[in-house]
Amino acid sequence: MAVLLDQRRDIILQLIESQGFASLQSLSEATGASESTLRRDLELLDRNGQIRRARGGAAYVGESLTPFEVRRERASAEKQRLGLRAADLIQPGETVLLDGGTTTLEVARNLAGKSLQVVTNSLPIVSILAGAPEIELIFLGGYLYPKTGVTLGPLTTAALERIKARRLVLSAGGMTPEGLFNSNSLLVDAERKMIEAADEIVVLADGTKFGHSELAFLCGWDAVDRIVVDGAPPPEWRNVFDDHGVAVELTTK
Repeated sequence: MAVLLDQRRDIILQLIESQGFASLQSLSEATGASESTLRRDLELLDRNGQIRRARGGAAYVGESLTPFEVRRERASAEKQRLGLRAADLIQPGETVLLDGGTTTLEVARNLAGKSLQVVTNSLPIVSILAGAPEIELIFLGGYLYPKTGVTLGPLTTAALERIKARRLVLSAGGMTPEGLFNSNSLLVDAERKMIEAADEIVVLADGTKFGHSELAFLCGWDAVDRIVVDGAPPPEWRNVFDDHGVAVELTTK
């Protein structure tokens, strides 16, 4: 019976992800389960942060997050420079939040030797810092996305409500003059809680992020204190940063 239950929920997730939205009727036809049984399945999957319940069915929470290894290979040299510059901003004794991006992974690689508290929802970052005796590491629980190695969902956001950090370092999927974007609404939910938990917000961005939006809006520029960029930003972006009081930090090539 447990095998059938797991198979049914796998079918439910596959249908919702492939279609974006699936009605109770279509899920019932695909699984052979009653609508009352499916409502219980959807309630559990919603609590786990895997889908969002909606009237008459359920919706996928966003675009599929790109696998971690694929994202890490993109603009790797730029990400290394961004990570090194951002790590220089972090001072011993701070409590630092690191999101689950591949650029923040490069920040983690450069924190060795600093006495810090590091809070993260990234399993790859945990694997790098777990052996550093001078770093007190706090891993946020939640639903672990296997492709990305980050925890998301209600358990993650609830844990963040009890965290207070000096600094948050995060990367965004895209940036427009309106603000920051990312590709998944659950990812944005967690990052918004991180923003609320930190005194200073530091954004890392390579040149591919300028003028590019994603599915989910994260925050406006008023929420950002610093941005670390690889090379001088386009002239029109200088006005955006100046208007919102965002300090610009440049990498060293």
